[in-house]
Amino acid sequence: MVRSTFLTTAFLLHICCVTAQQFTMEAVTSYPFPSELTSAASGSGIAWALNEQGKRNVYVAAGPDFTPRKLTAYNADDGQEISSVLISPDGKWVIYIRGGDHGGKDASNPVNPEHLPIPPKTEIWSVPFAGGTAKVLSDGDYPVISPRGDSVAFIKSGQIWIAPLDGATPARNVITAKGSCNSIVWAPDGAGLAFVNNRGDHSYIGVYRNAATPLQWIAPAFSKDYSPRWSPDGKKIAFIRTPGTGGATDSLLARRHQPWAIWTADVASGEGKLLWKSPATLPGSIPTTDGGTNLRWPVADRIVFLSYHDGWPHIYSIAAGGGTPLLLTPGAFMAEHIDISSDAKWVVFSANTGATPTDIDRRHLVRVPVDKAAMEILTSGDGIEAYPVVTGDGQTIAALTATAQQPLLPAVMPFKKGTLNVIGKSLLPAAFPSQQLVTPKAVTFKAADGTLVHGQLFEPKDKAEKHPAVVYIHGGPQRQMLLGWHYMDYYSNNYAVNQYLVNQGFVVLSVNYRLGIGYGYEFHKPPHAGVVGAAEYQDIKAAGQWLATQPQVNARKIGVYGGSYGGFLTAHALGRDSKLFAAGVDIHGVHTSAQFLPPVLLVLAPDFDTAKKVAWLSSPVAYVDTWTSPVLLIHADDDRNVDFGQTIDLFRRLESKDASFEYLAIPDDTHHWMKYSNALTVDKATAVFLIKHLKE
Repeated sequence: MVRSTFLTTAFLLHICCVTAQQFTMEAVTSYPFPSELTSAASGSGIAWALNEQGKRNVYVAAGPDFTPRKLTAYNADDGQEISSVLISPDGKWVIYIRGGDHGGKDASNPVNPEHLPIPPKTEIWSVPFAGGTAKVLSDGDYPVISPRGDSVAFIKSGQIWIAPLDGATPARNVITAKGSCNSIVWAPDGAGLAFVNNRGDHSYIGVYRNAATPLQWIAPAFSKDYSPRWSPDGKKIAFIRTPGTGGATDSLLARRHQPWAIWTADVASGEGKLLWKSPATLPGSIPTTDGGTNLRWPVADRIVFLSYHDGWPHIYSIAAGGGTPLLLTPGAFMAEHIDISSDAKWVVFSANTGATPTDIDRRHLVRVPVDKAAMEILTSGDGIEAYPVVTGDGQTIAALTATAQQPLLPAVMPFKKGTLNVIGKSLLPAAFPSQQLVTPKAVTFKAADGTLVHGQLFEPKDKAEKHPAVVYIHGGPQRQMLLGWHYMDYYSNNYAVNQYLVNQGFVVLSVNYRLGIGYGYEFHKPPHAGVVGAAEYQDIKAAGQWLATQPQVNARKIGVYGGSYGGFLTAHALGRDSKLFAAGVDIHGVHTSAQFLPPVLLVLAPDFDTAKKVAWLSSPVAYVDTWTSPVLLIHADDDRNVDFGQTIDLFRRLESKDASFEYLAIPDDTHHWMKYSNALTVDKATAVFLIKHLKE
């Protein structure tokens, strides 16, 4: 008989209520989560979105005191995300998107986790910064406010529309072009805009001036052009160029350079020229960390961008006329969350560097002039600081900050340096168990092939006995877990679950396996990883083996859990090493090579047959026959990142094998648990399962 169980909410609540615990899952996940931090082009105003147990709203603050003020009044856990928060240049209006799932594919498609007969729309909203009634401007997405402060351009059904900020007149369609449009950028004087027009195997940079003037295509070629950036005087445009789709079919297993280049073009003539071409090396490939190339044109003679070509994601500056790029951020660290100050003289960003070696597993705020390699690290200590922005008056840096005990909250500091002041402490619920949370410590260990792996070890305060243990595996895979609360909502939730498990008596090891960011190019883009070998699984096995040698760990009671790519590796662990991993929770993981199989035409690749075999052996389902440990499978069926069928496939295979498994299917939610109640159900199910199989 198949030993599978459907986990009902009632069952979960019953188990959680009878399990002895110091704090509840509700308490440790009750924290508010800020995102979308932004500032106005003038004045001291800042704004952000805040998710309070599923109730998402826009908050604002302004100097000198920066007291948070709630601007909208959405009071239900309805799964409707708030994104693209913007403040008009004069600081009078706040624009935001309500709806969709912008952490996944098909981001603008409405989300309906409340199972409404008619789903809500993804809409653009406008509200006065001073307070007042919010109004819908249109359904649509990806808004960009005009420098004139009177209108907003946005994408609707793949085309470009414009609406007045005050909603006085209806939105109007201004561009309908072949393919689909994206990446709108207003001209500096607000008299026109540039955009990307994606036509499948190629894309163009277009310029719109007015309804009476034909669209202009900038330096059209047989390539994929994107990231248009106006020069400050509006006479030129810089953009990124990569090859169009096509060419001879090459090896599927070999690592190859992914070329890219920066071009500039004269707007009047549309003629372009190559400014800089990335080195033809693996690290010289198109960067895939936060913001990609992060192309900017802040001042007349300097263009700023990010490149990985020296082995780390670093910021460079190049003269607008060309030449050798100037490395602005030398050192063994990555730069991310990059912004330009309102006076265009400074780049501000976060980086995993600082005064101590363990800062490689944190983020601190950094600034550097756009034209000089004079980098200054602005924050230090045990905190996590991310997403910096500079206020329009140039006086203040706002950022989001966390510690091991304090979840992410908004904070401000003087631009001329000073102390980072958290302005959102009052937003934390009284029941949040800050004082009961442990501080993870940095650990390292080596995989079987000698790769050094970083992790964060969470240990119970009671060390008098041997404890069950859990290996936590992040998703992505290009993520990095930190020595504190994470700056991304998905991983902030996972950090809360890890703290809950520790509070329940588990030792938890969070693993930063290869394919993750923060440790240089070779760690981020290793050979034989993913579908071409799953070499990263060695790091997960090494984590379990390392835990088994620790004196405070019961080596027979080591579990594993993770979501997305973490689910993929959890399934690998249970299928390949059930003797090491006694139980696991696989949350919306990828399980079969079918998701990675190349298009039919690539059967002409010289190594197609070998690649097909390698892809199969890189898939967890190849190891179902040796899978003996119990597992809990969890998936929501509106997942836009990992197809729901991936878990159906594994379910069927385990079912036919008469394996021990339980399952939890969630209708109408996405990869990111848009409803807090669904996230809480998943968190409780994970903890209950691990407690049942590893502790009781």
